[in-house]
Amino acid sequence: MANTLQALLDLPQWEKVERGLQHTPQEVGQQPDSWRATYQRCHDLRPALSAALKRAAISSSGASSIVYLIGAGTSDYVGRALAPLLRTRWSAEVWPVPSTTLLTDFEQYHRPGQPYLWISFSRSGDSPEGVALLENALEQHRQIQHLVITCNGKGRMAELCSQHADRALALILDDAVNDRGLAMTSSFTNMVIAGQCLANLEGWPEYGDVLGQMVNAGTEFLATASEVASRIAAQDCWRACFVGSGALRAAAEESALKLSELSAGKVATMAESPLGLRHGPMSSIDHQTLFVAFLSTDPRRRGYELDLLDEIYRKRLARARVVVTSGSSEDLSPLADYAMTLNCGDRIADHYRPPLDVMFGQLLGLFASLRHGLKPDHPSPSGAITRVVAPIRLYC
Repeated sequence: MANTLQALLDLPQWEKVERGLQHTPQEVGQQPDSWRATYQRCHDLRPALSAALKRAAISSSGASSIVYLIGAGTSDYVGRALAPLLRTRWSAEVWPVPSTTLLTDFEQYHRPGQPYLWISFSRSGDSPEGVALLENALEQHRQIQHLVITCNGKGRMAELCSQHADRALALILDDAVNDRGLAMTSSFTNMVIAGQCLANLEGWPEYGDVLGQMVNAGTEFLATASEVASRIAAQDCWRACFVGSGALRAAAEESALKLSELSAGKVATMAESPLGLRHGPMSSIDHQTLFVAFLSTDPRRRGYELDLLDEIYRKRLARARVVVTSGSSEDLSPLADYAMTLNCGDRIADHYRPPLDVMFGQLLGLFASLRHGLKPDHPSPSGAITRVVAPIRLYC
């Protein structure tokens, strides 16, 4: 790793503390190496994870349970990043449902007598909506099976799982990825990796090969992406639009959130699918807008994405156009100011790419935060947002 991210990591400790850089750069930079630790942790827990899926009637040959992927904010985007892969691997109905929605509209998502597996994601394990949902389900809906993926073994959600071991299991990731900075970075990608491990319990060696390729590609990508991100942050784009298809739509959504959070809203962001952008939202792309496209390796999806890039080029929209791509040697220079290629060819399908692609969005947020005079570890000087969302009043 070199360039601008490494320069932040090499700062003296006193300067990191003063500038709010103690945690966020390190948490972004540690990601590829940390994925190996998450893979090993899941390997060690394979018997328990397999038993939990068996209780929920989930297997590679099909499933009778409906699977909900539950989380709030970034943790919701973890579920969105995993849903396409889990649908494919399990041949099941798998739906990401925000905990913020499930808490207010539970009856619309729950059919009595229908078996469910809830997979909940939470960095802290203390998210008020996640805790309230899990407590209610364990007390009043005993047929629901639960798996909680969290970075905090001392959180309330992990505690609840230990109290109901017949119906709930907590997969607790390494404390190193329980991000101390406000914005979730390594916690996001490692919860996604844990979900990918869950999807591949019956194809473990093959996924191990995929993960190894991801680690190598991610380590190389960090250096390139940090350099591009710092250059773009210097251009002072006041808007940013991210697009992606399938699992890469989740990478686009999380990237938009990271840039918004870390810039304290000074950069207005949005995320869309390539086709969805053309139905109105494109009107927000002007000469102050950064446009980022995560290009699919699937030829059909990629065709739509390249057509959108061509349209934006012809209409002279966006101040800067960035592409993250994989598995293609085609010349994208006429359509993009910056084209970054993940060094993994077409060996890594879109289903597995969100942890890689999203690192560019994280780095954009980091350097935009510094550009606007903020402290990346604590980028909300007004206290509008906090590392763990404040408790809420519950209404029955």
